[in-house]
Amino acid sequence: MRLVTFDIAGKVSYGALLGDGIVDLGARLGKKYADVKALIAADALDEAAAALKGAKADVALAAVTLLPPLPNPDKILCVGVNYDEHRKETGRDKSEKPVIFTRFADTQVGHGQALVRPRSSERFDYEGELAIVIGRPGRHIPESTALAHIAGYSCYNDGSVRDWQRHTHQFTPGKNFPASGGFGPALVTADEVPDPFALTLITRLNGQEVQKAGTDLMIFDLKQLIAYISGFTKLNPGDVIITGTPGGVGDKRNPPLYMKPGDVAEVEISGVGLLRNPVIAE
Repeated sequence: MRLVTFDIAGKVSYGALLGDGIVDLGARLGKKYADVKALIAADALDEAAAALKGAKADVALAAVTLLPPLPNPDKILCVGVNYDEHRKETGRDKSEKPVIFTRFADTQVGHGQALVRPRSSERFDYEGELAIVIGRPGRHIPESTALAHIAGYSCYNDGSVRDWQRHTHQFTPGKNFPASGGFGPALVTADEVPDPFALTLITRLNGQEVQKAGTDLMIFDLKQLIAYISGFTKLNPGDVIITGTPGGVGDKRNPPLYMKPGDVAEVEISGVGLLRNPVIAE
């Protein structure tokens, strides 16, 4: 399934993509499961799939505003410098442990919604990334069973305000401006992604390819990330892990290439989808 959260005429619901439309699972299952996070937490993805059998789309995709597929995660945990090409372009030394920082849920927008370049900076950079959403809770999860804790995958643009990111050694300010992170278009359930280590990630700005890498090139792979992160915090259903960006970020180009009002940013991951966001000024 490809689960989405959407707004139609001011009413928010969730559903599954079906061709050019959406089957409204909120209308079918909403009395039991309020949203995508509740559906995942109840381990009810099979029930949702059963509700799709023989169903026709309830609403056209073009008639809705897509929101982040999971708008209300308890935690968004981001991984820094997790591709060697990006590590080299930033001049960072190799690390024995993953670099972890956080993003707030209210900084996210969905597919088609605008990313907002803040008025306090012109150094608004793109970062195409693979996002994973936790399905099964766990603490001290071993690498051998880590993938079983993933409910699904999505595309992410971890928009970064580079000067604010570097005010101190902590990344948090530069990663948490309003409407700076694109997430979507859908949460693709794990059964549709048989090998998450064999995906290709491409970022484009105004149609120009600016990043491309295979997920097999991560320094710390998905199993290692889940094992490490669950060592210091309990992972709960609906938690999001954004797994790092490849080389090619705009800040390290000569001349630099930042997102500006009027641009269109895209993150495409094979088998997962294509996230597209226009860019506007605050």
